[in-house]
Amino acid sequence: MSFPAIARERRHTLYFLREIRRCSPVFLDTEVDMTEVTRHRTDAKAAGERYSVVTYVVHAAARVLARHPEANAAIRGGLFAKVARFGGVDAKVTLDKHINGRRIVLSTVLDGVHEASLAEIQSKVDYFRDGDPGTMPEFAGARKLHQLPPWLGRTLFAMAVRPLGVRSARFGTFAVTSLGHRPVDGFHSVGGTTVTLGLGRIADRPVVRDGEVTIAPLMRLNLAFDHRVIDGAEAADVLAEVKEELEKFTVPPIPTTARSRRSLD
Repeated sequence: MSFPAIARERRHTLYFLREIRRCSPVFLDTEVDMTEVTRHRTDAKAAGERYSVVTYVVHAAARVLARHPEANAAIRGGLFAKVARFGGVDAKVTLDKHINGRRIVLSTVLDGVHEASLAEIQSKVDYFRDGDPGTMPEFAGARKLHQLPPWLGRTLFAMAVRPLGVRSARFGTFAVTSLGHRPVDGFHSVGGTTVTLGLGRIADRPVVRDGEVTIAPLMRLNLAFDHRVIDGAEAADVLAEVKEELEKFTVPPIPTTARSRRSLD
């Protein structure tokens, strides 16, 4: 029996997991009625515009976290830990990619999303979704890590992400990750940020409205929070407000000349 080594292309994931071992995650979840989001997606598609579910969640969560600076933060250290609270909101999103024929997960940071429109966020998502990680300059660091000896790659990764001053640029101020393209209802993940949102699929389910049972598109929204930074009450407020933002979702009318975009679920 042979025991092959972990593929080089996954080394960055192992370095990341090593770095977040101090995290003390607690998990919350709720159901979101995605009726308004689904309606907007349908109208957008008819107008030649495609939006991903990830984009809607980033758009909503960025505005919520701008109102919750305690949660829009990062921590470093143990007993005498220090916390950095960020003025802007940057979203880390995960990507299902291939390098050298190997399926891997990569992540990127979309900066300033608290001030970005839905279309601007989608444009950034499209760029990273459609790009080749084997050649994109944004993933040159990950490719370099794959080539270095593990002890050196691990050390350099730690040096690059540990300082609080660069944490938002490396990990974002919150993270969003999704497995909604498959029949997955709940997805709990820790993204190396104080708040990580995990998205499941959108599925038609029974709900009660005005005392009557009807069918609506629901999505399981999971939130992992680092208990070292915030407590459950603050995390619950963030989750509830993201839910509210999605359920009451409204944007200006979509231009009929809108440019087509590729969907990311």
